[in-house]
Amino acid sequence: MRFVLCRTMFGFAVAAFAAVATALLPSSVRAQELVIGVGGTVTSIDPHYHNLSPNNGVAAHIFDRLVHQDAQQRLVPGLATEWTVLDDTTWEFKLRPNVRFHDGTPFDAEDVVASLKRVAWVPNSPSSFLISTRAIAETIVVDSHTIRFRTARPAPLLPIDLSSVNIVSRRHGESPTGDFNQGRAAVGTGPFRFVDFAPGDRVVLARNDNYWGAKPHWARVTLRIIANPSARTAALLAGDVQLIDQVQTADLPRLRGNGQVALARVTSNRLIFLALDQNRDQSPFITDKQGALLPNNPLKNRRVRQALSRAINRAGIVQRVFDGEAIPAGGLLPEGFFGVSDKLKPDAFDPEGARRLLAEAGYPNGFAMTIHGPNDRYPEDEKVLQAIGPMFARVGIDTRVVTQPWATYASVSSAPTYAYSLMLFGWGAATGEVSSPLRSLLATPNRDLGTGASNRGRYSNPQMDELLARAMATVADPARAKLLAEASEAALADQALIPLYYQINLWGMRKGLGYEPRADEYTLAQFVRPAN
Repeated sequence: MRFVLCRTMFGFAVAAFAAVATALLPSSVRAQELVIGVGGTVTSIDPHYHNLSPNNGVAAHIFDRLVHQDAQQRLVPGLATEWTVLDDTTWEFKLRPNVRFHDGTPFDAEDVVASLKRVAWVPNSPSSFLISTRAIAETIVVDSHTIRFRTARPAPLLPIDLSSVNIVSRRHGESPTGDFNQGRAAVGTGPFRFVDFAPGDRVVLARNDNYWGAKPHWARVTLRIIANPSARTAALLAGDVQLIDQVQTADLPRLRGNGQVALARVTSNRLIFLALDQNRDQSPFITDKQGALLPNNPLKNRRVRQALSRAINRAGIVQRVFDGEAIPAGGLLPEGFFGVSDKLKPDAFDPEGARRLLAEAGYPNGFAMTIHGPNDRYPEDEKVLQAIGPMFARVGIDTRVVTQPWATYASVSSAPTYAYSLMLFGWGAATGEVSSPLRSLLATPNRDLGTGASNRGRYSNPQMDELLARAMATVADPARAKLLAEASEAALADQALIPLYYQINLWGMRKGLGYEPRADEYTLAQFVRPAN
């Protein structure tokens, strides 16, 4: 079985376009400078430290992967031009020739070896990339531009997994995260070079004029971190930035009515959900109604978890909070992604049913609980939690809502510490299939297997684990899709987490620019272009 894929890259007819388009664009665009307002807080430039969408989006400017994904998450060649299955447990990748790192050193197979070793080595990772490399049992350098991976069992997802792993120079295979954040080790082969990183404020990039692929239009790019969505919109309307992501729905009427602004939208691969502490006998933020810690953790009871899910009016949240720009969720990914079960529908809003389930679980009078979440990570995240709180109260659960800036919340709630009881999170399926949330969010945490790295509630279901393991060793797509659907059904029947909604990704940009919206929600400057 052989996979050889051709990449279609955009090009710019600059000379022909200049006479008309240049006069229409802001001066910063004419100067090939682009300022983007991004809502996600970047925690590190180290591409192997924290598997977080804002970090991964920045890394995609500076570094390449063996396999890239297009806007619909289809695989396309990156630093590998082709990949071939030699036998059930051996993949061979042919590497792109004549590629150089930003410091001028040539790229070859030894850089791939060093990068894969670093994924396992990088210390103190709050959410590791090991899940993407764990299948590899042995790496064999055939020659400078041919590399083979042997796996302990069939690994049909290996090219998909490797599309999440950035390649660094072997010179920095053991460089600490701080060296990447300071730029000393942030040396990739990507379309932009690192210039500056000011945590909480900005990332500055410069075009890599020696890039092996299509050259970006922009000589200089600044990614301004603007966590407040109203401030992002204001910056766009004022012309301080030329493009923003995570447009809040409250601003849509104003943006749609502005002739100097264009919008782009696409259904996201991101599920927003509630994670539940299902491991500890006592959970730190669940008490009786007088404030005493309950001796037994109610969230370990499936009926309680189901009651919480039925207490939530998903359709109401979508309409009132998002003005319809979201999709109520019953599974782990929306329709159209690989391995989705058509049996998983959003739980109906059923307060009376929720009360009955609580009574059956031994809590006829409910209890008290604090739910935690970010206030600057996902669109309208704080508003969603403020809407859910009264819904829980309606069924007898006195609910306190606490939100925090993402930087604080992520560190406190990270697995394995998971300091909270009920937590709002999002998960974007980097692989574009259900195996991503199953392996990271719901599989039993196991460092040796690389599973459960973001399993905030320490959920464990042997039946689901077994179905997932079978799926991961199944090469035929139809059979693997069926197993993934069955694993999702097993987890959601157990209410492993509470799906809320799937995001719709929205971008706003100044007139004269174009951007193809991406299901992975990345905002990549190399694909921002003057509109035709």
